[in-house]
Amino acid sequence: MKRSHILLLIAGFLTLIIGSFVWFIITWDADNEQPIGQLTPAHIERATT
Repeated sequence: MKRSHILLLIAGFLTLIIGSFVWFIITWDADNEQPIGQLTPAHIERATT
């Protein structure tokens, strides 16, 4: 492969990765997704003696 072919493959790969990330951000709908983290601490049950 020529150097220009390798550079074109790298550029195409980067374009695909960046394009898929942009598509993910554009189509994200926070109302339809569950939150990843918790806003309040989880309740911990403690044994009493």
